[in-house]
Amino acid sequence: MSVVSNSADPRVKRTRQLLLQAFMALLKEKRNIHSISVQEIAARATVNRATFYAHFDDKYALLDAWMREKFRRSISSQLAATSTLQRHTLYSLILDVFRFLALFRDYIRPADKQFEPFFEVAVQQELCEVLLIWLKRAADEIPITEETIKTTAMVISWTIFGPAAQWSREPRTIPLEEMAQHVLTLVMAALSPVITIT
Repeated sequence: MSVVSNSADPRVKRTRQLLLQAFMALLKEKRNIHSISVQEIAARATVNRATFYAHFDDKYALLDAWMREKFRRSISSQLAATSTLQRHTLYSLILDVFRFLALFRDYIRPADKQFEPFFEVAVQQELCEVLLIWLKRAADEIPITEETIKTTAMVISWTIFGPAAQWSREPRTIPLEEMAQHVLTLVMAALSPVITIT
């Protein structure tokens, strides 16, 4: 957790963005996460190391923020911020998770394989957040307890993420759309005791 407390401050956002952009630029050049140092990231962002550490605990915290931002952008390119829990939005979300993990798996270098679990946790947690938002919106219309919302979001996120992660690691003999449809069927069944989806 970074020591910067006011993440809504435009200067804080700008500095964090500079650090993330610096990291992405270095990643394109070096093609290897492991070889990028905090000093290089800070220098590329034209800030000092103390500023880096004011925003991120270490390189791994920056990696986590980078992966979460990439996943959020991917989701927002497919689904509107006002999306609600419906069959077609769930299907779009499932497709995007599968595509994102497959692209990530194709992009990651052998030297960076050690970071895979780290990145996967970030994606699963962001997926859970999307589902949590959708379920909270649904709770405005039907009575669902806060505990049920949290548990359901967690279960559904793993129901989507687990098959997507496995599919992205394998030769992908089953087409993406077919896998997404299988997962959607499971998700709909898991949601049915809690909420009716149209």
